[in-house]
Amino acid sequence: MTFYDRLMSETAREREAFLAIPLVQQAARSGAPRTLYIAFLTQAYHHVKHTFPLLAAAASRTADERYQDALVEYMEEERGHEKWILNDIRALGGNADAVRDGRPSAACQVMVGYTYYAIERISPYAMLGSVHVLEGMSVMLADRVADAMKTSLGLEGDLGFSYLRSHGSLDMEHVAFFRSLVDGFEDPSIQEIIIENARIFYRLYGDILRDLGAPQVLSHAA
Repeated sequence: MTFYDRLMSETAREREAFLAIPLVQQAARSGAPRTLYIAFLTQAYHHVKHTFPLLAAAASRTADERYQDALVEYMEEERGHEKWILNDIRALGGNADAVRDGRPSAACQVMVGYTYYAIERISPYAMLGSVHVLEGMSVMLADRVADAMKTSLGLEGDLGFSYLRSHGSLDMEHVAFFRSLVDGFEDPSIQEIIIENARIFYRLYGDILRDLGAPQVLSHAA
């Protein structure tokens, strides 16, 4: 069994709990109101804008050149994605300037804050727990959610969905890149750090969606 296969196996319970979140299930199946989708994009903006500095922080705290090279490649790919989110919000009639100048939810602040803490106080390899969860769930769900949202909102074309589309099936090569990267880590202590933090990030990212969805999902389904 490769380490990536072990990572998938040992985080299966946390992944299943994430996929069982009512908002995740409903958004993938039948979409959600425009206001709720904009609320999701708002929280996405507030954590995605930290992706580049978090990757840079991890790169600055490791002497592992293979890992550094991978982080630099991630940085080149991820830089500026938060601007796509603001463009999507504008396309949907939301106030992108207010989102940019606003504050994230408590759950989003906790996830971002923990990521900085984990990189600085636990290990720079902790960042890979975040990458695995956020990128992996995007590849699994983003296209399904975009398709369901377009149908539920009666929209044509992909205006308002550039962020989801870019992180959906088009991002499969990133999953292959991640798999190749982590399969190169043979040190058991590094492997445990990645597994432990993937479990944590399933919970932290899930908390953002649980907070977003609890009241709205009930009213939308009524």
